[in-house]
Amino acid sequence: MRKSISRKFMFMMVAALALVLAACSSNEATNPNATSTNATDTSASTSTATPATPATVEITDAHGTVTVPVNPTNVVALDNRTFETLANWDVKLAAVPKEVMPANSPYVADEAVQNIGNHREPNLELLASIQPDLVIVGQRFSGFYEDIKKLVPNAAVIDLTFDVSAEAGTPGENLVNGFKDTTTSLGKIFDKEEEASQLNAEFDKSIEAAKAAYNGEDTVMSVIVSAGDIGFSAPHSGRVWGPLYEIFNWVPALEVDKSSADHQGDDISVEAIAQSNPDWIFVLDRDAAISSDEASVPAQDVIDNAPALKNTTAITKGQIMYAPNDTYTNESIETFIKIFNNLSETLAK
Repeated sequence: MRKSISRKFMFMMVAALALVLAACSSNEATNPNATSTNATDTSASTSTATPATPATVEITDAHGTVTVPVNPTNVVALDNRTFETLANWDVKLAAVPKEVMPANSPYVADEAVQNIGNHREPNLELLASIQPDLVIVGQRFSGFYEDIKKLVPNAAVIDLTFDVSAEAGTPGENLVNGFKDTTTSLGKIFDKEEEASQLNAEFDKSIEAAKAAYNGEDTVMSVIVSAGDIGFSAPHSGRVWGPLYEIFNWVPALEVDKSSADHQGDDISVEAIAQSNPDWIFVLDRDAAISSDEASVPAQDVIDNAPALKNTTAITKGQIMYAPNDTYTNESIETFIKIFNNLSETLAK
């Protein structure tokens, strides 16, 4: 009797277990997503994860491709075309050439930033004690590129020089592309790619506005005022006005052979400048950027008080524009945006 009951109980247990397994199988069949939810969640979690910032980035400079650390902590900058951008991005610098920088640059006032000096007698040995991760070379300091690489062999050294001389053939195109490439490279290095993109867009916009404002016929005279003298700044020569003749297709009021490519201006008489009778005069005040002498004469006073110029169309119509005072030592993309915006506003009047 007991044996029969035991067998009957076991039979009932087996039957119950079979029913449970059948129910589970049926539930899975009618709910196909029941077993895939976790997989979907995991996939979503993985796809939204923030990728790690790369440790290095490849930069193309004047000499080729250079591997540069991203967000380097010990940086020396020697290129006047980069200081304002780096300051606006709050990039900390270990050393700069303070003697050829705008006096109002935050790097000049910061005693923690060491002074390399100027490009004529730089204290390059200072680099060896700083042991930078990155050295940004350009323009005035480009001639020291190889010396710097030898002094700091473990540092990334990039040369952001771009040629805007008349000999380059396309100074205007080189200036535009050079600034945009430099800004893009700095954005990659210092994790400011969005800011770099916005800055380049603003640069392009300022160029288009200045192009639209010029009527294509008025003659242009560009000059450099230094030590009270007015120097002729030849079309297509020099780092400021020269390349703009190509960018904006300005009609030169005067052209001469063998013009210089520096910031001194050419030794062309004021009378010769006046005889060209320009419709517009664009002025770079060299002393405003470098002179601490209170006796130095502002460029506007020199132009206004030049007897030879008083009867020119530019003077009688007040068609004169001055570059920002710090242009000679602050050749940044921001400076040129200001110049281009001033041009569009001035020429449109």
